[in-house]
Amino acid sequence: MITIKRLNIFIDESGYFGFVKGSSDLYAVSFTLHESSDSIQSELKYLNERLKSLDYEGMIHLAYLVAKRGDYSHFDLEKRKSIFWAIFYFSNRVKVKLKTIIIDKKYINKKMQLNMALAREIGQFVNENRNYLESFDKIVIYYDNGQETLATILDTIFATNPKVERRVDFDHTEKRLFQVSDMLTVIDKLDYKRKNNIPFTNAEKFFFKGKDFRHIINLLKSKRL
Repeated sequence: MITIKRLNIFIDESGYFGFVKGSSDLYAVSFTLHESSDSIQSELKYLNERLKSLDYEGMIHLAYLVAKRGDYSHFDLEKRKSIFWAIFYFSNRVKVKLKTIIIDKKYINKKMQLNMALAREIGQFVNENRNYLESFDKIVIYYDNGQETLATILDTIFATNPKVERRVDFDHTEKRLFQVSDMLTVIDKLDYKRKNNIPFTNAEKFFFKGKDFRHIINLLKSKRL
C-alpha cells in the first residue's frame, strides 16, 4: 500500500488588519506545521483529559484567556493559567514546527503597505522552506478565512501548487493544533514587545511573570523554523 506523505499547516492571526484608532500596532500570523506520520494521539488524549479535569473542554483562545474575557470571564487566575499551561505543554510535547511573522504597523500607515509587507514575509517563509514543503505528497492548510486579506495572500502564494488543499470549515475546538497557532500569536507578540521595550498591558503583566515568560520562550526554541 502506498503511503501519502502529508503535511498539515494550521494558521491563525492576531491583530486588526487596518489602522483604526485604538487597534494594536502589532499584527501576527502563526504557523504550526505537523507531519501526519507523527502521531499526536497520546498527547491529545492527555490534553483533553487535563482540560476536562479543569471543567473546560472548549477552544482555547489565549488573548481572551489572558484578558479574562468571553468564556473565561468568570474563571479565576489559577484556572486560566492551568488552561494555558495545558495547551502550552501540549505544544511542547507534540512533534511540530513553528513560525510566527510579526508586522509592526507603526512603521507603515496604509493597508496596501501592510498587505505587501505580509505577503513578502509569508512568501519569504515559503521560499526558505521550499525543499521541505516539496518533500510532501499533500499539504493541507487549515485557515478559517478569519481575515479576508490574509486568506487572499495564502491563496495567491499557494495557487500554483497542485499539492495544496486549503480547508476553511473545520472544528476549532477539535483541532487543538489550530489552538497552538492561536497561542503562538499571543506569545510571540509579547516576546516582540519584550525585545523592543513595548509595555505589556496590565492583564499581560498579571498573567505572565518574567521568569515564566522566559521559560516559555526557551522551551519553544527548538521547534522554530
